[in-house]
Amino acid sequence: MKSANASIIAGIVLMALGVLLLLDRLGIMDSAAFVAPVAFAAVGVLFLSLFIRRQEFWWAAIPGSVFLGLAAVITATQLTGGAWGAALLFLFMGAGFAAVFLREPGNWWALIPSGVMFTLAVIVALPQELQGTPTAAVLFLGLAATFGVLSLIPVRIDEAAEHPDRMKWPLIPAGILAVMGLIFVLQATAIFIPMDFAVPAVMVLAGVALLIYAYVAHRDGQQKAHGPGPRAG
Repeated sequence: MKSANASIIAGIVLMALGVLLLLDRLGIMDSAAFVAPVAFAAVGVLFLSLFIRRQEFWWAAIPGSVFLGLAAVITATQLTGGAWGAALLFLFMGAGFAAVFLREPGNWWALIPSGVMFTLAVIVALPQELQGTPTAAVLFLGLAATFGVLSLIPVRIDEAAEHPDRMKWPLIPAGILAVMGLIFVLQATAIFIPMDFAVPAVMVLAGVALLIYAYVAHRDGQQKAHGPGPRAG
């Protein structure tokens, strides 16, 4: 059955490519430019079909999103002259990594490249007049949001634990990256902060973030050590 499904998809793709090339040879339409995106899209669909059919094929979402993204980039380049092309590739790749996490929540690591890809998609889509400091602000704030979301995801760190727990270490890079992003936001809005003051400020705020992290970790450790109190009645 699986080989039959693959044969059907391959047959449809070959027929579509053949029709496009035939129309190009007959001079009816300039269809040669669409051969590459159709081929990339077909390969992407094949990988996504593997991802949908089998639970253990979670990895297929990554190459599938890449090939679909390439097809989108080529198509967007031909239709719009290149605008939004690279952004579409990053969007598809970010969605692919997000699908990996949604299929297998144990693959929490996929949220990191997913957030990076979505952040790069926003950066690439920024207009030319916003390049420079605003780009750096979007980059740092996007990465901070990525690690912030990661700290909210329940994961099973210890296999012996009965219930999943939330990771606390992502709060450290999230805090540092957020501070850097805010500094670039202030600079982008014409509030000048000399680097002589910016670097010490980042160090102080990073130290505060570490102290907060240590306090939260110590408090949670004490709560786990004492366990729930006795119930009345």
